Amino acid sequence: MSRQCGQTTMVKASTQWLRGLVRVGKAQQRSATKLAQSLFGTPAPRPRAKAKPKPKPTLALAPKPTLAPSPKPRAAPRAKAAPKPAAAASRAKPAAAPRAHVAQPALPGKWLASYYSPTPEAGHMPGKRMMYYLYLPDKAPSATMLRKGMPLVVMLHGCDQTAPQFAQGTRMNRLAEKKGYAVLYPQQSLSSHAHRCWKWYDKATQEGGGDVRTIVGIIEQVAQRYGIDRSRVYIAGMSAGAGMADIVALTHPELIAAVGLHSGPVYGAGHGVIGALKVMQHGASQHVDDAIGDVLARRPAFPALPAILIQGEADKVVRPVNQAQLTRQSLLLNRMPAQTAVSVEAKPAGRAGSRNPANAHQIRDFHVGSKLLLRVARIERLEHAWSGGDPSLTYNDKAGPDASKMMLDFFAKHRRVR
Repeated sequence: MSRQCGQTTMVKASTQWLRGLVRVGKAQQRSATKLAQSLFGTPAPRPRAKAKPKPKPTLALAPKPTLAPSPKPRAAPRAKAAPKPAAAASRAKPAAAPRAHVAQPALPGKWLASYYSPTPEAGHMPGKRMMYYLYLPDKAPSATMLRKGMPLVVMLHGCDQTAPQFAQGTRMNRLAEKKGYAVLYPQQSLSSHAHRCWKWYDKATQEGGGDVRTIVGIIEQVAQRYGIDRSRVYIAGMSAGAGMADIVALTHPELIAAVGLHSGPVYGAGHGVIGALKVMQHGASQHVDDAIGDVLARRPAFPALPAILIQGEADKVVRPVNQAQLTRQSLLLNRMPAQTAVSVEAKPAGRAGSRNPANAHQIRDFHVGSKLLLRVARIERLEHAWSGGDPSLTYNDKAGPDASKMMLDFFAKHRRVR
C-alpha cells in the first residue's frame, strides 16, 4: 500500500514538473513573440471574402494596400539593351519600360510599376527580381531640369509596408509633384522576407551585398530611362527602410547626394535577428565608431555625405539612442571637428485641435563653413510613425512636422559633385 502511495506521489510530482515546464515554455514563447513583433510589426488579420464560405482565420503578412494594386505585368517584347553603366552593380537584363499603374487621386503625374532583374555577377549568387514603383511629375521642367534632368528621391518602406502604402502614407508624391522631382519606390518581396523587411542587420548587406546591389541597379535603370540628374539622386527610408537607405548611401556615395533617415537603426551592428532587436532597443555603442572606421578604411577619399535624421522621442520600437549614435557616425564620416558650428531651433507644439496639429520638436544643424552637412530633428510625443503622414495607414502620424517636406527641403540644398 505504501509503495502504491509512493508511486502516486511520484506521478503527481512528475506531472506538476511537466506542467511547470510547459508554463515556462509558453512564457518564453510569448517573450520571443513580443521581441519579434518589435522588429517585424504586428500582422493584421486578412479580410474574409464575401461570396465564399468563411475560411479559417489567418494572419496577413502586411496591411491591405489602400492604393489600387499594380496589375500583374504581362510579357513584353525585349527592349533594346541600354548602354552598360560604369558601376558593376548596375548591370541588368534589358526589360520593358514600366507601364502605367492606376494613378493616385488628384495627382496629375504618372504612377508606374515595373520589375528589375539583376544579371549574375562573378562570385555572387544571382539576385532575385524586385518590383518597383515610380512617380513622374507632370510639372513642366525648369530650364535647369531640361538641361540636366529631374532630381530623383528613392524611398524605402519599413516592415509590413508595401511601396504604394509608403507612397500614400508619406505623401511624398504630392510634394514631389510641386517641386518637379521623380520618386522611386523599390519594394521588398515576401519571398525575401515574410514581413517585407529590408535586411539592414545582415553583415553581407552592410558591406554592399544582398538587396543593395539590386536597389542600385534599379536606380541606374530608372536614371537611364527617364533622364535623371545624376548629381541630384537622394535616398530616404523609414525604420528598416532607413537602415537600408543608410547602407546604400555608405556603399555607393558616388551615387547618392544626400540621405534622409526616419526612425532608423544605427549602422554596422546586428548581424542577425536577435542582434537587430538589441540594436533597436539599446543601440550599438561598441560598434558605432568602428563601423565608420571600416567604411573610411575601405574608401579613404570618402566624399561628404549630407544627412537629415528624424526621430520620435516616444518611439519604443527603434529607440532614440539610435539617432544619437547615427549623429555620432555622421560627424565621424564627414570628418567634422569637435568645434563644428551647431545651431539649435526649438519649435513649440501646435494649438490643440487645430487643422494642422504639430508636435513640439527641436532641430540641430551642423555646418562646416556655410555648408549644412547634418540636420538632426527630435520630435516630442512621436512614436514609431512617419511624422506628418496619412493616419489612415499604419506607421503614420497626422501631427507634424511634415517629415517629407523636411527631407525635400534638405535635399534641395545638396548636389553630388562629379
